Amino acid sequence: MELDISKHSLPVFEALASNVRINIIHLLADQPRNMKELAEALGLSSAIISMHVKKLEKAGIIRTDRVPGKGGVQKLCVLYMDRMEIVFPTKKPVSRDFHQMEVSIGHFTDLQIRPTCGLATPEKIIGEFDDPRYFFEGERVNAKILWFYQGYIEYRLSNYLLTSQHPQELEISLELSSEAPFTNSNWPSDIDFYLNDVHLGQWTSPGDYGDSRGKFTPEWWPSVVNQYGLLKNIRITGEGTFLDGNPLSAVTLDDIHVREKQWTFRIAVQEDSDHVGGVTLFGSGFGNYDQDIVFRLAYKENEQKNNEI
Repeated sequence: MELDISKHSLPVFEALASNVRINIIHLLADQPRNMKELAEALGLSSAIISMHVKKLEKAGIIRTDRVPGKGGVQKLCVLYMDRMEIVFPTKKPVSRDFHQMEVSIGHFTDLQIRPTCGLATPEKIIGEFDDPRYFFEGERVNAKILWFYQGYIEYRLSNYLLTSQHPQELEISLELSSEAPFTNSNWPSDIDFYLNDVHLGQWTSPGDYGDSRGKFTPEWWPSVVNQYGLLKNIRITGEGTFLDGNPLSAVTLDDIHVREKQWTFRIAVQEDSDHVGGVTLFGSGFGNYDQDIVFRLAYKENEQKNNEI
């Protein structure tokens, strides 16, 4: 689950603001328990436990199932969430000039992949699952989600930097996750990024998320498969390459030949990686971020004094 600093996340923060509820979470992490078992373990009345359970249930942290018991139907409490991420508001960047290019998920120019795999538009699946041949269907240009287990996919885009413009930094923003059978939040995958055939670095995706429906995922999309990813920001500067503000590699703007008229961007899951767990790419109309792959090249106009008469 991903939280932000807004009123929509308050039920979760409130649910965690209690020692009793924290203790309930730890108990349920060991095994599901009914109300009576929780009350006995914590030395509290069933009425008080019921109040705390309702708050955790409202926040989506646990769920209660009605199951047969010795005295009839009983409520069994189950821990529903095993991880959450809190996204804090970021400082507004200093205003500056930039070229922005957005590449649609289906506009790839090269690939070499192994199943499991598939792709879809916001309206329907393209072809059939686990058959790479459908990645060459004409309709694939409309794809807004795709996934594969191992291999690479590559995009080509134009660079509109002028000779009078000095590049400051390049930011690449995309939503992605691992690719597990159905979903699995604990499914690590080593994902490598390349720009102009230069290895920018590797990020290990924690999992393939399906604990809640993506904010923009279409209603027809099956609930048992990947729903959303994590938004990752790769920033390449004159000092190195950073992922979400953390150092990723020593690759600089000069190393990637930033003035080339065309760029290639490759996303790969290598066969010899420690964690081969696939990749899912989410574009506009899927996941939690209504965007495709965004490239933003910030620049500064060169100050040249014109002495010509």
